[in-house]
Amino acid sequence: MFQTTVLVCFDPTIMSINDSTQTKILDAAEFLFAERGFAETSLRTITSRAKVNLASVNYHFGSKKSLIQAVFDRFLQDFTTNLSTRLTEMERQPASDLDAEGLLGALIDPLLALNRSRKNAVSIFMRLLGRAYAETQGHLRRYVTERYGHVLVRFTHLFQKAYPSLSNDQIFWRLHYMLGSLIFTLAGSDALRQISEVDFNRRLEVKDVIEEMVPFLAAGMKA
Repeated sequence: MFQTTVLVCFDPTIMSINDSTQTKILDAAEFLFAERGFAETSLRTITSRAKVNLASVNYHFGSKKSLIQAVFDRFLQDFTTNLSTRLTEMERQPASDLDAEGLLGALIDPLLALNRSRKNAVSIFMRLLGRAYAETQGHLRRYVTERYGHVLVRFTHLFQKAYPSLSNDQIFWRLHYMLGSLIFTLAGSDALRQISEVDFNRRLEVKDVIEEMVPFLAAGMKA
């Protein structure tokens, strides 16, 4: 194993092949997980779509659970890095300068940035999160909490700082409802934008859908 690892690290041709294979597997997995769910998607279905052999999944990821975690990592690494930067700026502000709209903006801007790196990334990410909410994936919840939970805790603390009259359990439920609404809406944003264009003659981008939501979500947080 050690010799193989050394060879991969120093041979740029092999590195390129492995990178390409890994990307193909991740692309196929995230599409199928979002469309069918985690339980209903087999590794064989993923490798068939990716046009790679089954052994390559075991080589790159080791197991289906690790592959699911890697799919989420591709979204969460960039998202939480950008979110952390915004939170650092807001943590320097006095409580009187913080409000729900601004805090939502700190969350939404890094989310929209995902679309700049990959097409439809926000919609796919939200559908995956929706699947994770609905399906029992305890390993994923533990993984995300351990790896990225500190960033979400900082986000929660800022809401507590902005609205000290709310109890911790009120903050928890309102954030849960807010994020649930955001995930549900963005997971189906393609259909919603089609409805908007056909029924109301308004062509919307994903950011426009979010802008429609912000006043509603902020009012719920402050209610």
